[in-house]
Amino acid sequence: EVQLVESGGGLVQAGGSLRLSCAASGFTFDDYTIGWFRQAPGKEREGVSCISNSDGRTYYADSVQGRFTISSDNAKNTVYLQMNSLKPEDTAVYICAAERTVGLRYSSACPVFGSWGQGTQVTVSS
Repeated sequence: EVQLVESGGGLVQAGGSLRLSCAASGFTFDDYTIGWFRQAPGKEREGVSCISNSDGRTYYADSVQGRFTISSDNAKNTVYLQMNSLKPEDTAVYICAAERTVGLRYSSACPVFGSWGQGTQVTVSS
């Protein structure tokens, strides 16, 4: 069974930093792309970033480009999202997702994800 567990959320002041973790189990980590999404109350879920564990390709939404960095530690089966220069509009539940993508081609920067974690709350105060 694919399991994804997020951690690292919390309350931070604007301009501060947080590092989120997505710990994965139940699948061959190196064959998957891992993505980060966020959802604020009353708003549509937004794709933030993704990383391919097989070739290292990364994607960032324009809203976080230059502030967030995604990375993967294949030995630990964990993907991280380093979030710097946080803004109040970054406040949301952050959710990680996984999809097997090794050997596949897709037109978008990230795949359509089929497995999801429960999320971790990030709150940025002004």
